[in-house]
Amino acid sequence: MTTAMTAAEIATARRGSFTRTRRTRGSEALRGLVRETRLDPASFIYPLFVVHGSNVRQPIESMPGQYRLSVDQLAEEAAELRSLGVRAVLLFGIPASKDEVGSEAYAAGGIVQQAIAALKGADPELAVIADVCLCEYTDHGHCGVLAPNGGRDGEVDNDRSLELLARMAISMAEAGVDMVAPSDMMDGRVGAIREALDGAGFESLPIMAYSVKYASAYYGPFREAADSAPAFGDRRGYQMDPPNVREALREVAADASEQADIVMVKPALAYLDVVRAVRESTDLPLAVYNVSGEYAMVKAAAAQGWVDERLITLETLTGMRRAGADIIITYHAKEAARWLSDQ
Repeated sequence: MTTAMTAAEIATARRGSFTRTRRTRGSEALRGLVRETRLDPASFIYPLFVVHGSNVRQPIESMPGQYRLSVDQLAEEAAELRSLGVRAVLLFGIPASKDEVGSEAYAAGGIVQQAIAALKGADPELAVIADVCLCEYTDHGHCGVLAPNGGRDGEVDNDRSLELLARMAISMAEAGVDMVAPSDMMDGRVGAIREALDGAGFESLPIMAYSVKYASAYYGPFREAADSAPAFGDRRGYQMDPPNVREALREVAADASEQADIVMVKPALAYLDVVRAVRESTDLPLAVYNVSGEYAMVKAAAAQGWVDERLITLETLTGMRRAGADIIITYHAKEAARWLSDQ
């Protein structure tokens, strides 16, 4: 007669026959020793929205903790970022006026040009990056100039837009920017900007290309912050279709061939498979943009007490790094830097 083994007897019999992966999880010190993916504030880029005026610190309702800032507020921002170990910012400007060709985008006294000078004056070691796109500056809200027959359909003239984007990049370079970041998704814009910068004597100025930028619903709060929603139509004719991955790899290869120095995937959270695919396709540094909608959802859920904001933010950013990102553009940069310093 066979006697059934007790649970204790089964455990004793099996002891030594399985792998004990928990051995290095017993304390934070041990977990830290074997941690494969690490967050570092030096890999964060903090976006800033800059407006005309003085003493302006206007809250952005859909992005709690974020503000539209006047140029005179930027020295304080630079000092805070230095204290936190965040060493790069990405500038977006809200112009004084808009027109059909986005004139302030490439004006010597434009709002972003002023912001570049102020930040570099406050902290010469801060890496100041300028977004290169016309959407904030045009009265129609599209990322390039409209085609002659664009009308209400919002068809953008790709090739005519390249000249203005190149002018914008040169204007930012002349203002002292450390890097330009074209986000417009016009074909050939990286090559056009590279050629223009080289011709103007800025051969050493790097380009961080928004190589893989999807036509995403996650951008809603940003469009409020930057006042950049299209007046008609949408951007699906030039931003990428969310279901596509192979197309993303073609975009990255094209930008690399046009001498992009860093490539990017935007948004990040719903596209981590794309981040991994891009990481495996190129040796170029890879950035991701933890966009406004991703930020706003965490803030909203945390405000309701539904999630632990600190834990979910650090877990999310770690996931982006684990997927293959070297650089994370994130509105959480300040908070994450503080939380990391407390660990």
